[in-house]
Amino acid sequence: MVNVGQPVPSFDLPATGNKNLSLDSFKGKNLVLYFYPKDNTPGCTREGQDFRDHHDAFVDANTAIVGVSRDSVKVHENFCAKQSFPFDLISDADETLCSMFDVIREKNMYGRKYMGIERSTFLLDGEGVLRQEWRKVRVPGHVEAVLEAARELG
Repeated sequence: MVNVGQPVPSFDLPATGNKNLSLDSFKGKNLVLYFYPKDNTPGCTREGQDFRDHHDAFVDANTAIVGVSRDSVKVHENFCAKQSFPFDLISDADETLCSMFDVIREKNMYGRKYMGIERSTFLLDGEGVLRQEWRKVRVPGHVEAVLEAARELG
């Protein structure tokens, strides 16, 4: 598990746009990695829309945004197109990044327990060092808090 202040290990995973994304893809830029449970669900859609709506401000803060879930690239492509996301989504089907950032948690829906992604966001600096994390994220106001932290990183 990566802790704040530590460099994030390299990764290389399939993403939207028919490409693989690695940590090196973002060298010299801050990076927001936001983990969410599932495409096309209300909270995940709202969170993605909030990142979309603030995308230009993140660009101005030299910060890239990447969403991560266990959904397939095909499902991600449809989600991106439907929501007009100007950023990529990584398919982490084998939970490589989820494990690295320790976001898989036991969840409970209608009395049924299962393992799923806990909504979490991580801010890395241009050298790939984890600078801030938000766990158990509540969507309202979250993107604004992440943007403020990205601006402070410079």
